[in-house]
Formats: sequence, C-alpha cells, structure tokens
Amino acid sequence: MDPADQWVLNPETGNYELRPQSGARGGSGAPAGTRAPRRDPEPGDAGHRGAPPRQRRAPSEESGRPPAPADEVEPEDDDPAPAGRAATRDRELPAQRDRRAGHGRRKAKEKKKRGKKILMWVAGVLALLLVVGCTAAYLTYKRLNDNITKVDVPYDNPATSDAPVNILLVGSDQRTGDGNDGYGDRDSLGHAETTVLLHFSQDREHATALSIPRDLIVDIPECEVTRDGVTETIPGSQGVRFNESYGQQGRDPGCTWKTVQELTGVEINHFMLLDFNAVKTLSTAVGGVEVCLAKDIDDPKSHLKLSAGTHVIEGEEALAFVRTRDSVGHSSDLSRIQLQQQFLGSMARSLTSNGTLTDPGKLLDLADAATKALTVDSAIGDVQKLYELARDLGQVPVEDISFVTLPVKDNPAEEIAATVVLDRTKAEPLFRMIQEDISLTAEEEPEEDEGAKNGDDKPEPAAIGEIRTEVFNGGDTPGAAQQTLDWLLGKGAVLATLGGNADAQETTVLLHTPDQAAQAATLADMMGMADSAVKLRENAEPGRAMTLILGNDFSGPGVPIEAPAKKPENLDSSTANDAADNCAG
Repeated sequence: MDPADQWVLNPETGNYELRPQSGARGGSGAPAGTRAPRRDPEPGDAGHRGAPPRQRRAPSEESGRPPAPADEVEPEDDDPAPAGRAATRDRELPAQRDRRAGHGRRKAKEKKKRGKKILMWVAGVLALLLVVGCTAAYLTYKRLNDNITKVDVPYDNPATSDAPVNILLVGSDQRTGDGNDGYGDRDSLGHAETTVLLHFSQDREHATALSIPRDLIVDIPECEVTRDGVTETIPGSQGVRFNESYGQQGRDPGCTWKTVQELTGVEINHFMLLDFNAVKTLSTAVGGVEVCLAKDIDDPKSHLKLSAGTHVIEGEEALAFVRTRDSVGHSSDLSRIQLQQQFLGSMARSLTSNGTLTDPGKLLDLADAATKALTVDSAIGDVQKLYELARDLGQVPVEDISFVTLPVKDNPAEEIAATVVLDRTKAEPLFRMIQEDISLTAEEEPEEDEGAKNGDDKPEPAAIGEIRTEVFNGGDTPGAAQQTLDWLLGKGAVLATLGGNADAQETTVLLHTPDQAAQAATLADMMGMADSAVKLRENAEPGRAMTLILGNDFSGPGVPIEAPAKKPENLDSSTANDAADNCAG
C-alpha cells in the first residue's frame, strides 16, 4: 500500500475509506471508493493490507530511543473486496492497538485514570450538595431578612453581652394584615396599646417586665422621625394619654422610646413593635398558649368566648384574649394587663418546654413567624443580630422573669376616673431597682440598723404636729415651696411656714440644730430624703425653725427625693410561672 494513500471519513456513510492519491506508487487510477487489485507484500511495504501505513518518527534527541515498531496484525483473506458502496461499508477502520495486550505500566495508568474519575465524580457530587445546601441556607436567611421591617431611630445604644439590656416592646392596634377588619379603630394610625419595658440583668440571672398602662397621663417629648431618608421633628404633647406616643401625629416607635426613657430614667437599647398579626402568628408557631380563666367570658367587643378553666389558645382566639377587658376585673386597661402578663408568661414557658427551641423545623417556623410579625430598630434589623440577641437573653431562667405593672392611681383631676397618673411613691423605687439592676425575685436582705452601724442611737422621731420648718424653693419648679407647704399642712405639720425663694441649688437639704434632731428625722422620712441631705446647723439662733430648701432633685410633694432601690410595699408582681398558673377574671 502506498503511504500516500489516505484513510478519510465518508460523510455519506459515516465510515472510513481508503482513497489513493493521484500518481501514487502502485495506484491504479481507480475512482474513489474502489481499490486496485491486490498484490503480494513486498519488502519495504509498510504494514499489511487493509491497514493504513504506520508513520514512523525520528529518534528523540533527548532520549535517543528509536521509534516503537509497528503493531503486528493478522492479514485479511486475499479475496478482493467488492467495488462500490458495498466495499466501502465492508472496509475496516484503521488498525488500533489491542488494549488487552498491554501490561505493567499501561494497566497501572488505566487504574489511576479510573481512580481519578471516581474521585472527580465524588467531588462533583459533594460540590453539588454543598452548593444546594448553601443556596437553601442563603435563601432561608434572605427570606427571613426580607421579612423584617426596620425603623431608623436617633439613638445609638446597642445591647452588649456584658451589660444589662433594656428592650421596649410595643403592641400596636393598627388594623394591618388579613382578618383584622373587626379590630381597633377603623381609620386610626395606631396607638401604643400594650407597652412593656423588658429589663434583662447583666448576669442574665433575672428579668423584669414592666407594663405601662395605655391610659397613663404623661408628657410626650418632641421626637425626631425619619422616613425615606427625610427627618422631621414631631412636637411634644403635655398631659395626654401614654398611648398617643405612637402612631398619632406621625410618631414612630422612637417617640415611644423617648417617652419611656424620660418617664423611667432607664436607658433603652432596642425596641420591637408588634401588630395584631404578631399575636396570632406567634401563638400558632409555638403550638398554642395555655391560659386559665376564673370565670366564663363572653366579650362581643374582643370576640372572646371561653368558659372558666384552662384552655390552649392560638390565632384569632389568642388575639381576642389579650384584647379583652370589659369582661374581666374592673373592665379597665389595668385588668387587661393582667391577662396579657399571663399570656406572655405562658408563652415563655411554651418556648422552653415544648421543644420549639431545639427542633429545627419548629424553630424555623417560629423564626419565620417572628420576623414577619416584628418591626425593630435598624441596629437589630437582620436575622443574625436578632439571633445573637435572643440567644444571649434566652439564658434568663423562666422562673426568674418578673411581671409588674407600673404603680398608678386614679387621676385626681377627673370626677369619673378614665385615666391614671403615676404613683411616684411606689414608682420611683421600682425605677431605681431597674436602673441598678436589682431583681424583683431576689430575697430581700434584712436592713442593717444605721444606729448600731454608726455606734450611736438615732433619735426617736417626733410627732408630725411638732415639726417647725420653713420651706424655701431653690429649684427650677415654680411654686414648689407653696405646694410642699400645703402638703405638709394637710399631713398635720401645722407649724410649717413658707420661706419663699432661695439661691438655686441642685439637691434638697434640711438644716436643723441638735435639739431638733427628732423633728428632722420625722420630716426627712416624710420627704424621702437620704441621710446625707439632713445637715446639722451649728450656732443657730435659739428657737429658730428648721430650714427645708428644695432643689432640682425635688419632683413633688410626697415623692421620695432619693427613692430607695427596694421593692415598694404592696406592689403587685408575679413571675412567669405565677402569671401562667393564676387564673384571671
């Protein structure tokens, strides 16, 4: 066979065909697709009949090895192949090496190739699973993040794991979401209907949930509101209901934040706003909330209809439970707060007792419901930050979560009480406890006798009628001296007189002579003054009355000037366990 002859692919048949080139040695001049008559192989012929010539290459300059010899194959029969297309179909492909003939290095290479293929396949599968898993996790993370509604507030006081944390929980009566047309005010922008200041101790050993009545009369300070990058200042309001701190006049949760902060003196770290749907979806996500009623309730306004006893409620029924008030207690907001505290305490127990926090499926459902239901400040406006905050605060034992309602009393300016005012005598010590991170559930230590500690005896307090004092005003509040005098006279201190104005000073002081120590002890106790504010006056004129000078720390007659950081007497409070176990009604 002439080396000039070539094996080429016939596109019509898909087979390889031997096509001699014109002028080739031994060529017959036959048309393509035919071949010349066979002849016996001659010395020097390359290969065998029916096989293409094997191309030899020059020895490598580097190795000096000669080219490998051509493979040996058995010759075909000598019968000439039929001409034409049939011959083309019968023509064999170019000869190839017999793969079964190789041994040694070739076989080892074959195994390595198969091993690499297997490893590549496994790696590919693992990579696919990793991509799918990461994609699913990312999509879940993105979905939860997209659920969250964020509000910019003009405060930068983020919670840290090594300090107390204060979170403001605000429940709005906005009619947002499906199925809420029957609730709330139809055209209202919303109110702060339910407000709870949550305090978590620095050591995460206890927490206090302070409920603030919506009908409390307060001064709402001016506040900044940012919407779509534009900031405006909302003017304050004096002597209005607390629930107007959100929604009304365009106020956002940052305005409620500022109102509570000025009311309590507690620095807030974050807020969470919930609407009607939050109660419905969260109660369903935890598998229902167990509540107890002391009597049957059929309230057409809240749509709650439950018999006395224990029930597990969720969805619409849960919302009706936390909204009802006309059928419980004194049909007031204070009675409704007791129901809400029972609901929150029971929900806290449900989260820790039914496996929600350890079941990935339940936890994802809860996370989905919570992120859809919450509006938060931008500082905790993503899933990772909310998760870290929840994991940190979740260390507090449920039995050490205290629920307490802000101490209030009926508004004296109303003949028929519709609103309430702060009971400062009880409220101020409670604020101090939160400010100083003191637990309401901790057992109180017995007070040490000051006289014994100082090595001397305190004088026996004098009767109120024996108190002789002049009252001066050195603070910023106009008329404070006259108000205090009127209060003292009303308490029976008939010898008290008005002294007028004094030089400006920050703190309230009481000056007395040694022989007036008993009177001073009685007056200091009435005014809630610290021992350091009661000072001995030397070289005073005989028979002169004591001098009481009111400073900027004076809040009002009967309000402790330095409130003790201790639980006030007759303060109604309960733990999460108590709130869930006590039947309301």
